[in-house]
Amino acid sequence: MVGEAEDESNSLDKTSVVQSDTFKVRIAQAGDAPPCMVLLVGPPNEIGRQWPIESSDYVIGRSPTAHVHIEDRSLSKSHAKLVLQGGEVSIIDLESTNKTVVNDKILASLQGYRLKNNDQIKCGNIIFKFLERGNIETVSVAQTFNKALIDPLTGINNRGALNNQGVDLFNKSRILGSPLAVIVFDIDFFKKINDTHGHVAGDYVLKELARIVRESLIRGNDYFARYGGEEFCLLVMGSPIKQVEEICERIRRTIQDSSFIYEGQNIPVTISAGYSMITETDQSWNDVFKRSDAAMYTSKREGRNKVTGG
Repeated sequence: MVGEAEDESNSLDKTSVVQSDTFKVRIAQAGDAPPCMVLLVGPPNEIGRQWPIESSDYVIGRSPTAHVHIEDRSLSKSHAKLVLQGGEVSIIDLESTNKTVVNDKILASLQGYRLKNNDQIKCGNIIFKFLERGNIETVSVAQTFNKALIDPLTGINNRGALNNQGVDLFNKSRILGSPLAVIVFDIDFFKKINDTHGHVAGDYVLKELARIVRESLIRGNDYFARYGGEEFCLLVMGSPIKQVEEICERIRRTIQDSSFIYEGQNIPVTISAGYSMITETDQSWNDVFKRSDAAMYTSKREGRNKVTGG
């Protein structure tokens, strides 16, 4: 019984140390955290999203070019502006249609109002919370929100995150006149990999493929996500079609030439890819995605391990 009591005591001590260390890490991270806006009420898949305020003149609005962009008709295109000065943040209503309200106080247009920690800001039907610099809640909220957008197996963006980013980039492409490409690729004969080597080996292939693409094959501003199962998607902004074709081919060739070794066995892995560019007739980012997805299935029907444009 004494031994068990000692073991339990040791276990509790270890747990306490871990919790204490974790808390210290969060405190350290919070010390570096800039002031930010957190979405409390708005599109369900964006609740908890943060916008750090690291320079002056951050516009809140419906326009895709707004720094704090929310797609909601109750917001004006340029609804309000955040001004950072001397470490303090003020908000200015930009003559919005549905007004800017801070803690039930309706702001006069074009007049600054200094924000305080935990102030609630209502723009149209959208509600934010303001967190001052160094607030530990910034870290915990960010961790929770990021966890909801990350695929736990591969560590890259998940389908929900992809849909959010797809809408944002589609709108920006329309406004700025910049090309947008959607690349979709799928692991060939993935079921056979699972059946032959086991599901743990299949998980290894998914993780290793995601790592190779993330670390070696995409640029910092490209958006990479696991769409579902063995299917991945890459959003490329600002590149002409010739460059998009080269990106697709480089990914296909690199995966084909990579070694996927699990428990001493080399697992041959190839992908089938499809891509499409935004066009004037597209009504949503999903239109571009569907063409890319269809092109990917054409690659599969025509022998796999190839790239097809849609």
